[in-house]
This record gives sequence, structure tokens and C-alpha cells, in this order.
Amino acid sequence: MANTPQARKRIRRNANRAIVNGARVSRIRTFIKQLESALAAGDKDTARTALQRVQPELARGVAKGVVHKNTAARKLSRLTKRVVALG
Repeated sequence: MANTPQARKRIRRNANRAIVNGARVSRIRTFIKQLESALAAGDKDTARTALQRVQPELARGVAKGVVHKNTAARKLSRLTKRVVALG
């Protein structure tokens, strides 16, 4: 257990940040799942709009530090390639 006031505060702060960051990652995953379901259905228009909604969410995740820059770039690249392949 933490012995100093600073360490106790850090434990409290880490717990709060974990909740917020978990919500952010969950939100990103939700948008990606919506895009993947549109891709699975073969719906071009829905997939394009879903991709446009995923893009800023991933960028926000990078800015907030919950997703690594290269991870977001890789995911966005692969999703974009799949949307373009629809036609």
C-alpha cells in the first residue's frame, strides 16, 4: 500500500483516469464496429459515412494519449482500404 500522500493521490488519480480512458477506447471501438458491420453488409454509403465518423474519433484518441499514433494510422489505413474496395 502507498505510504506517502503523493502516492495515495497518484493511486486515486490513476483510477479516475483509467475510467475516462476506458470510455474513450470503448467509444472508438463502437465506431469501428459500426463501420465493420456496414462493410459486412456491403453498404457503400453507410460505410463511407461510418469511416468519416471513425476518423476524428481515432485522431481524438491519439491526441488524448489512449491510442498510439501508428496504431491509429494502421487501423484507419486498413479500414479505408476496405471501404475503397467496396467500389
